[in-house]
Amino acid sequence: MVHVNDNYLKLPGSYLFSEISRRVSAYQAAHPEAKLIRLGIGDVTQPLPPAVIRALHEAVDEQACAKTFKGYGPEQGYSFLIDAIREHDFLPRGIELSGDEIFISDGAKCDVANFQEILGGDSVVAVTDPVYPVYVDSNVMAGRAGELGPDGRWSRLVYLPCTAENNFIPALPEKRPDVLYLCFPNNPTGTTLKYDELARFVEYAREKECLILFDAAYEAFIQEDDVPHSIYEIEGAREVAVEFRSFSKTAGFTGLRCAFVVVPKEVRARDAQNTLRALNPLWNRRQTTKYNGCPYIVQKAAAAVYTKEGQAQIRAAIDGYMENAALIRTGLAESGLQVYGGVNAPYIWLKTPGDMDSWTFFESLLTRLGLVGTPGAGFGPSGEGYFRLTAFGGRENTMEAMRRIREAGHWSVWCGK
Repeated sequence: MVHVNDNYLKLPGSYLFSEISRRVSAYQAAHPEAKLIRLGIGDVTQPLPPAVIRALHEAVDEQACAKTFKGYGPEQGYSFLIDAIREHDFLPRGIELSGDEIFISDGAKCDVANFQEILGGDSVVAVTDPVYPVYVDSNVMAGRAGELGPDGRWSRLVYLPCTAENNFIPALPEKRPDVLYLCFPNNPTGTTLKYDELARFVEYAREKECLILFDAAYEAFIQEDDVPHSIYEIEGAREVAVEFRSFSKTAGFTGLRCAFVVVPKEVRARDAQNTLRALNPLWNRRQTTKYNGCPYIVQKAAAAVYTKEGQAQIRAAIDGYMENAALIRTGLAESGLQVYGGVNAPYIWLKTPGDMDSWTFFESLLTRLGLVGTPGAGFGPSGEGYFRLTAFGGRENTMEAMRRIREAGHWSVWCGK
């Protein structure tokens, strides 16, 4: 009889957001009169920009005509989108990329999970803690994580704690990893690294021959000038870093699905004979074997994001979400809570009050105020004692959520303390 991949059996329980959905559904079934406001899962609520909608319609019409019909496209992506990405996202920041260093895909979540397939199975992986769960879970599935300990840590992973005590800036690894996942602006904490802070990691990676997998899915939300939008703004990063970008939150593509990966030709890793191998052709081989490419219609829609009209429309949507973030930060602070993030990212990270653990705080928000957030413990051991809210809710819902908090008064009242 065929055997399962036992590494999958090591994964604890269900995926974080599936568990949240289960608990919320159970509460809603028991209390059908409750009007819940969901500020937990980071899904957008604004519709697609008009420029994107128009491009979708035009692309659909092209598919109805034999002369303009598109079937299989290049697995790496169409040049019209790749060129738009190069010219708008990187060249203005002094970053020169060739077209074959950019790979279009259907989502950054898939990419950050799939990229580890081309890396050695015995690679030592480092993650910031708390962390986006996909980085950890995908390496558990691949057998790199070891065993889960009673403290919630995997035995083979290197953890870099990010808490209020270190201003959510991870220290350099004491134990050298082969692979280091960095996400900035950060999900879940909503915090960032400045140029000199990110440069420390690039210098470390060059010295130690590490690979940085840099998730920049939220770079469009950066408001401050001293925060880098791309790791390639740091000298030497092309030698050690792969960058992941997404249209999901930037342009509302969570349901449409489009993203891209930048794999510079200088990035290398060693094979079993200790020979340096470029990762760019390996990723290309992986994609051409396992992926048929992002749909033409979707790529045409993504290209519309880079038109003058599209840029103005996504900027307006992003500004609206960041105004929500400011409302949430203010509302929580007025209730006596310690609040972080929400300045350069659409996530607000808060310290749970008193000695309350994050799942108990989740239940308190849900049952007392009808608000849904994300327990910090779901993002890793250092997330315990924290909680995440998103700014992606509609404006009315965000304002209503803060009204409920204001009317409830100090946190000690609505937490039942």
